Amino acid sequence: MLYELTTLSCPLLEQETVSDGARRWVADTDAAGTLLGSWRTEIGELARIIVLRKFETVHELQHERERAYMAGQPFHIMNPHIRLDMESYALFPFLPEVQPATFGKFYELRRYWLKPGGIAPTIAAWEQAIAPAKAYTSHLVANMYALDGPPRITHIWGFSSLEERMNLRAQHYAAGLWPPDGGPQQIEKATSAICLPEAWSPMC
Repeated sequence: MLYELTTLSCPLLEQETVSDGARRWVADTDAAGTLLGSWRTEIGELARIIVLRKFETVHELQHERERAYMAGQPFHIMNPHIRLDMESYALFPFLPEVQPATFGKFYELRRYWLKPGGIAPTIAAWEQAIAPAKAYTSHLVANMYALDGPPRITHIWGFSSLEERMNLRAQHYAAGLWPPDGGPQQIEKATSAICLPEAWSPMC
């Protein structure tokens, strides 16, 4: 299973139009893949519409990438100044396949740019930490490593409130259960955004 994370960066006043265009694009009759979730950034870099899809084969993912590259208005973008970023990912091998589900009202999307050679030790560190930190990691939607571009991972979390997120992180840090031992040493740059589900998101 392969995953694609699409980010549409747009002016603040065009978010509704861009979101509706993305909704129609992934629902087109010739679209491949399965829509998992769509969010709008609320804290962090604003005016970002984010779409997560999964594909059963490389062929499906390539079909969608080619469809976007060859389209005059990919994702039904009307404004040529809107930025379109599409990233290919594989799930950490020990994690279950991502399924649409209700995780809460707030989603956190964290990106870590890693040192060269940092993906394998990061995966190993997370594998050891997931079960002991279950009260926290049960909120993990996905953790994925990039198949294109610089070495990096993206993990998505869902919480009922920001207070729940902060409390869980504080408890697990204090207990020494988080972060994964050996993971932070691989990070060169990290960003985080708090996102809200779009009305058409299967993950809410």
